[in-house]
Amino acid sequence: MGDQTPRRSSRRPVVKLGRLALLAAVLTSTVVLAGCSEQNRHEWKNLAMPDPASEQGEHIFTLWRWSWVAALITGGIVWGLMFYAMWRFRRRPGDPEVPVQTRYNLPLEIFYTIAPVVMVIVFFVHTVGTQNAVLDNDGKPDHTVYVVGQQWAWTFNYVNEGAVDSPNVWEAGTASYIPTLVLPVGETTEFQLRSPDVIHDFGVPGFLMKMDVIPGRENHYRITPTEVGDYRGKCYELCGVYHSRMLFNVKVVSPEDFDTYLEGLQEAGHTSDAPLTGGQNAYTQAGLDEPEGNTE
Repeated sequence: MGDQTPRRSSRRPVVKLGRLALLAAVLTSTVVLAGCSEQNRHEWKNLAMPDPASEQGEHIFTLWRWSWVAALITGGIVWGLMFYAMWRFRRRPGDPEVPVQTRYNLPLEIFYTIAPVVMVIVFFVHTVGTQNAVLDNDGKPDHTVYVVGQQWAWTFNYVNEGAVDSPNVWEAGTASYIPTLVLPVGETTEFQLRSPDVIHDFGVPGFLMKMDVIPGRENHYRITPTEVGDYRGKCYELCGVYHSRMLFNVKVVSPEDFDTYLEGLQEAGHTSDAPLTGGQNAYTQAGLDEPEGNTE
């Protein structure tokens, strides 16, 4: 006679474990979100992206949002098919030890070969369209700022501004002083990116834009701020021992306040005939007297 011992169902422990895992995930998410600031919770609603504060950032945010939508739909389909297959073709009492083997399924193989290629093509087309939109350099910008990333601070040169007599006024940071980049709202500023030493990366999270600052290469991009306010900028490229000090503040103001700020730089003696693109302390380059208040 065969073994008459009743078999215990293994489904209940699996179901209990699944419920416990789901409960643990919900509790963990609740605790994490409860400990976040209002800004962080808002960014979670934006799928880990801050609200775009520039015209260029709007294009990037749209691409980011719809990429997530596409990824979630794809993930839902894949997980749904996996769970369906696990349930539909699960082993039942009386089934043979080795199930019937299927060597191939031509329609299915054609589908899972073509579908990913189509997805990549769609992503590529939308990515290139967004890149072209944010790097559109047609026409003359309203303002030009030469941004210099040096170990380990930032220098901002405002070139040929009508509000001041000097061809260049500037603001420079040091290892102990975080500089401020001031921009007018609703007007386009082109950043000319320069580095005299190593690769840096200039970006403002609120603008959703960043770009490498490479020695010997003249990178540039444009930003049109859409909201007055204070933002934070930083270097996104590990550039040495004091990389963490390469911070800067960003203040988006009205055009009138922007002109007033430039006049203040001129009155403070932060003027030069050309953009300062020197070494560690750009304002100490040959031919320029070091202004007071900027010594280390």
